[in-house]
Amino acid sequence: MPTKKKPQVTAAAARRGELLGTAAEVFAEHGYNATTVRRIADHAGILAGSLYYHFDSKESMLEEILRTFLDELWDGYDTVLASRLGPRETLEALVTESFREIDRHRAAVAIYQKESRQLVTQDRFAFLAESQRRFEKAWLSTLERGVAERVFRADLDLRLTYRFVRDTVWVAASWYRPGGKHSPEEIARQYLSMVLDGIAVRE
Repeated sequence: MPTKKKPQVTAAAARRGELLGTAAEVFAEHGYNATTVRRIADHAGILAGSLYYHFDSKESMLEEILRTFLDELWDGYDTVLASRLGPRETLEALVTESFREIDRHRAAVAIYQKESRQLVTQDRFAFLAESQRRFEKAWLSTLERGVAERVFRADLDLRLTYRFVRDTVWVAASWYRPGGKHSPEEIARQYLSMVLDGIAVRE
């Protein structure tokens, strides 16, 4: 049976991806309000008019950047959640998948963290609120299951625990750079060791 060939990326699609990557870095560095099409074009080394050939506005660029990041994030999360792992293993897999997404979409994660509260008030970015609700439900249900199965401590405030783990993981986008000394999997392992086992030497 012949193997299915992967669809080839056209030059136009590749260029579009490069421009989105540049735009993501500019949005992450300068913020949504301070970023203009001209600023993105300057960073890409092209005229603003040439950028309009690919995108009709900075809003459409930002929407595609965030949707691409969240679609990939949920592909990974849904795979983890469908695997029926134990609560600790689920938490470990979600943290690891999160660091992989930071590796793939560091700038998009930074944008999401800085801008989502403002963006969610706009109709075209309403999908951010729905993703946040799904995200919270996935993590809280995992923690609740862990308490019910006596894997996690029963004295924990689960909403506070969720916020702690969430912020501990995603703030890494502010310093992480792809291709560094540690792989996303290694960073996830170190974070999980500190979150689940602590940093103090046990007596």
